Amino acid sequence: MIIRFGYVAHALNLWNASPQKTMTFSRWKQLGEEERKAKLHEITRKNLHHTLRALHYNIAHEIKLYRLSSSIVPLATHEEVDWDYITPFRELYEAIGELVKKHEIRTSFHPNQFTLFTSDKPHVTRNAVRDMEYHYSVAEAMGLEQELSINIHVGGAYGNKKEAVGRFHDNLIQLPDHIKKQMTLENDDKTYTAGETLDICEQESIPLMFDYHHYIANHDEGESLEAILPRFMKTWDHTRHRPKIHVSSPKSEQAFRSHADYVSLDFLQPLIKDLKRIGRSVDVMVEAKAKDRALLQLVEEMAAKRGVKRIGGATLEL
Repeated sequence: MIIRFGYVAHALNLWNASPQKTMTFSRWKQLGEEERKAKLHEITRKNLHHTLRALHYNIAHEIKLYRLSSSIVPLATHEEVDWDYITPFRELYEAIGELVKKHEIRTSFHPNQFTLFTSDKPHVTRNAVRDMEYHYSVAEAMGLEQELSINIHVGGAYGNKKEAVGRFHDNLIQLPDHIKKQMTLENDDKTYTAGETLDICEQESIPLMFDYHHYIANHDEGESLEAILPRFMKTWDHTRHRPKIHVSSPKSEQAFRSHADYVSLDFLQPLIKDLKRIGRSVDVMVEAKAKDRALLQLVEEMAAKRGVKRIGGATLEL
């Protein structure tokens, strides 16, 4: 089986390369109309340029997975800030898409925790749809709208998980089908377990983005890895992609849900053992604070183990 690794947005080994520089709405309000436009254009252009830098870095290091920053465009979904964040940057978007396709890099977005479909407040659902439309529009400008995943969590329980899940299904109808087709759902570390998220995924034909750290922090007795992993993998069968897993490890016993700077290989051993038993190739997104540095360290540590062969900069064969 083959495991490919990736990281989130910001390549720390590059100098001054954050692709998620932003500005607050308060700052935007303080500026005149022309200053607002100029500042939004400056930040967006810089973020897109830094995204290109990260992609070239990934190509050089043979990193085949990359999560694009959701903050590439500042204030893109704010109700009071309506601006064209596509047309002025079309060449940069297209350059990003061309690199991704040429070098077969699997890309994704992960909107923030407020993009959810379980709320009983209509404006929350409207905002979620608006945010998903923003991510899809950026993917479309890159020419990646049919291959890039937009990953979200189920949302809150609001005191009654059964009713919240019902609202999820009802509210999701407001999301256009072509955007839903690119959507994935992730189990979380407090509310919706992998099994509960799988139930929703199977009903809606949405792939599960299985988060191993979240699973350890939040699972029911009957949700063994042996039972969960085959179900998780099956949700990807109708897509063009191999199943994808998020990995991180606890910062400490006291801050178990927080991500450590690097990933503990010992913490991952039960997952690796079951993946080897199943034998199906997967993609793994490293969500550690040290980002690309954590990815490269994890790959080196795993490659040093017996029965593991490094076949690329960030790809292993088990």
